[in-house]
Amino acid sequence: MTETPTGIANPAVIDLFGVDQKTGEVLLVMNESRPWDGGHEQLHEMQEKFNAYASFILDGEMTEAHRELVGRKARIELRCQHTPNEEALGLLRAIHDQLELQAIKVEVVVADPNCGGQCSCHPKR
Repeated sequence: MTETPTGIANPAVIDLFGVDQKTGEVLLVMNESRPWDGGHEQLHEMQEKFNAYASFILDGEMTEAHRELVGRKARIELRCQHTPNEEALGLLRAIHDQLELQAIKVEVVVADPNCGGQCSCHPKR
């Protein structure tokens, strides 16, 4: 039996999708639990995942499937277990700048191993 990849390794799946109750923004979350040492393959996976999320928003697929989201601002959040390396940060800056032109926010949240798991940096299980 083959295990289906999760997080940024699977661009065909939105890891978490909902509305941020504090801001009213549509929130699309992608997860990365691996350390940032996967080289170009890992960066390519991340870029593909961002492309899929942006396409879901910009091509109207999101509001077509969820009419209640029409007119809401969108935010894509990358939740990591490890701080991205310099190469990943460079790509994230470029992605941020491109999506900002389309009025899509991009945020990176790195889990803090010292917080005890009671904060927003750890995905709920």
